[in-house]
Amino acid sequence: MKDYIIIGAGQSGLAIAYYLKKQGVSFLLVDANSEIGAPWLKRWDSLKLFTPSEFNSLPGLKFPHKKGHYSDKYEVAAYLKSYVSAFDIPIEFNHKIMSLKKSQGIFTLKSALRTFETKNVIVATGPFHKPFIPPCHLKIAKEVIQIHSEHYKNPSQLQQGAALVVGAGDSGVQILNEISKTNTAVYFSGNTNIVSLPQEILGKTLWWWFAKVGFLTANKYSWIGKKLSNSAQPVIGTDVKALFKRKNVVCVGRTLDADTQSITFEKQKVADIKNIVWATGFKPNFSWIDAIELDDRGYPKNYRGVSDTIEGLYFLGLPWLYTRGSATLGGVRKDAKYLKKHFSRKIKNNQQRQEV
Repeated sequence: MKDYIIIGAGQSGLAIAYYLKKQGVSFLLVDANSEIGAPWLKRWDSLKLFTPSEFNSLPGLKFPHKKGHYSDKYEVAAYLKSYVSAFDIPIEFNHKIMSLKKSQGIFTLKSALRTFETKNVIVATGPFHKPFIPPCHLKIAKEVIQIHSEHYKNPSQLQQGAALVVGAGDSGVQILNEISKTNTAVYFSGNTNIVSLPQEILGKTLWWWFAKVGFLTANKYSWIGKKLSNSAQPVIGTDVKALFKRKNVVCVGRTLDADTQSITFEKQKVADIKNIVWATGFKPNFSWIDAIELDDRGYPKNYRGVSDTIEGLYFLGLPWLYTRGSATLGGVRKDAKYLKKHFSRKIKNNQQRQEV
């Protein structure tokens, strides 16, 4: 019987594990993957962080690259592995938790291989759960290669012929940029009124400016936090206007419908597409947690990671759990530190009750 089980050994799970280790409680991380950093290594080959190194440290261990460096996925995975080694964090791999239920004060977690029991659970599975693809993809001819950005690696996965990239977030723009450099004809489906920001302004990184003006510390309950959390996120580090002006890039508006012959967009109908990369994001999935209550975005109701409805259940790594940085590599440490303080108060209260 552990005091805590952490579900997910990504940056969020490791950050809270660091604090639990310092508190001296018994805990265990369980993870669906076979190694640390696997979710990062599965992403596309040219992926770069849009946060510089000085904003990427987890508690207790500095991110090992010079200031202003934008790391690739391999450097991030290596850092996470070194973090586990530095603090000797206990992890059991290959356990995808299929159900979580609380009964008589004890949580039961079940994977395909075994059952775990614990007094408290911290869900640190991140924001990326179920890849979302518009239903019209089922109508498209089987000869067309379709890949969600979760499984996209590089342009070598594509067959000869025109490509389509759907999605106006960082992933969609980075993938569009990469494919367009191969001189392949590329259609772009999505909002073209994207706010794009350079990585540096007046000799300082964009994130330095974000910290300076308070964007990184504004919480979601504040006026500015509400404004930021409900607005579209800017694309960082890619000149979107220049990208859309390339001769081989055609912006076609939103994807409306499809059949085996063509795909219909807001601006035109296209019949020569041979490849599609769906950079259309993910949907949260917490259906495996018994009796959980979700908000209108599909995320568990909580305050700063403490469940509103189930005592002993906690969350880390969710988008805007408290601030813009809550789901980022370096930003999660502040939320983890808050939970650490919550746990300390809880332990102290329990001790006082026992003394009485």
